[in-house]
Amino acid sequence: MIILGIDPGLAIMGYGIVEVKGNKYKAIDYGCITTDANTDFPERLKIIYDEMIMLIDKYNPEDVAIEELFFNKNVKTAIRVGQARGVEVLAAKNKGLEIYEYTPLQIKQAVVGYGRAEKKQVQEMVKLLLNLKKIPKPDDAADALAVAVCHSSCLNYKDMFKMK
Repeated sequence: MIILGIDPGLAIMGYGIVEVKGNKYKAIDYGCITTDANTDFPERLKIIYDEMIMLIDKYNPEDVAIEELFFNKNVKTAIRVGQARGVEVLAAKNKGLEIYEYTPLQIKQAVVGYGRAEKKQVQEMVKLLLNLKKIPKPDDAADALAVAVCHSSCLNYKDMFKMK
């Protein structure tokens, strides 16, 4: 099974493509879709959508897993990132994919075994689980890989996490 993990964002959206065979994981690709703050907002959303479609077409994932948003700061930023996340979900849905969502706590629990784990602990476990030589950079890509790994550990219960 191939899973596309997404760390949602507007300026930087992390993605991680993970192949799962039994209890073995393999990172196929990871990186970020970026948009420039000086670009008009609708154009930024279009860039994200178009690049999401290209990723889906290239890797043909069976499932898409996305992190739920958690904000406690700037409301305007939260709304804009929420709109970008909507475009990311729309791209996957338009390609006929099911979308599964996980909270940061669930992702940390699945990857590290502790829901309050530090970012560095999650990154180290992603590196180990995916047999990578170094921690994936930037952080958004590592986070997206963690989302994909989380989903892979929930495959027997994935209907509980299906976006509704």
